[in-house]
Amino acid sequence: MGTPKQVDARNSFCPGPLMELIAAMKMAEVGDELEILSSDKGSANDIPEWINKVGHALLESYEEAGIYHIRVRKTK
Repeated sequence: MGTPKQVDARNSFCPGPLMELIAAMKMAEVGDELEILSSDKGSANDIPEWINKVGHALLESYEEAGIYHIRVRKTK
């Protein structure tokens, strides 16, 4: 699979990053990978929680230089 589509939500605060991811997921096709970038620490918990709740696949989640990188695959 190619490079995931990036959703840049840096400098956006809760619930902004999650709302941006939800909007991007609505536009994505099943099987697409998205990577959200967030500077909001809450995203590290809120986004994986939402992904599990709705049934998408969390591929990776890490923090680097104050930016949270969360990769997800749309499964339905």
